[in-house]
Amino acid sequence: MGKTLPFRLTLASGSVGRRWLLEKAGYTFDILPANIDEPTEATQGSCRQYVQHVCWLKAAAVAPKVKEGIVLAADSVGWINDRVIGKPEDEADARRILMTLAGHVHELWTGVCLWRVADGFQICWQERTLVRMKSFTSVELDAYLATKRWVGCSGAYAIEEENDPYLTIENGSLSNVIGLPMESLERAFAIIETCNP
Repeated sequence: MGKTLPFRLTLASGSVGRRWLLEKAGYTFDILPANIDEPTEATQGSCRQYVQHVCWLKAAAVAPKVKEGIVLAADSVGWINDRVIGKPEDEADARRILMTLAGHVHELWTGVCLWRVADGFQICWQERTLVRMKSFTSVELDAYLATKRWVGCSGAYAIEEENDPYLTIENGSLSNVIGLPMESLERAFAIIETCNP
C-alpha cells in the first residue's frame, strides 16, 4: 500500500538501491538523476563534509528543473584510512577496492538533502554505518567480481538485505548502506511537512 506524502517527491538519483528502498516503503516519486561530476576526495579530510557537499550539489542541480514539491538527493561513500572509497572505474579498480576493505571494518556515510522547491527550504543530514567485510579467498573474489554487483556501487559492493555472505553491519542502519537511511528519512519527512513555506 502506498504512502501518501502531502507533496510531490522527486528522487535526484538513478540509484537502483535508493529507488528500491523508497518503493519498498510505499512511496510514490519521480526520478530525475542529477548527473553531476562528483569530487573524488574529501577536501576537508572529513567524510561527513564530503557527503554533505555532494548531496547538496545534487539537490541544487535538480531543484531548478522541478516545478513543485520536494527534491530528495543523497550520496553514499565508503571511508577507510581517511580516504573516500567511491565507485570503481572498472573491474581492476573494484578488485583493488575490495582488497582494501576485506578483513576490516569501514565507515559507510550517506548524506541526504531534502530541498523544498517552493522556497528553497532544506533539511540536510549525514549518517554513518560501520560495516565489516570478511576476507576473500582469491576464488571468492573472482566469483564476486564476475557477478558485476560492484558496478556503480560505492565501495564496490551492494549489500544484501538479509544474510549477506561477505558484509556485516557492526553499528548503524542497513538501509543507509543500501543508499538511503530510511529511519531518519521518515523523521525528516515529518519535519518538513510541519515547516510551512
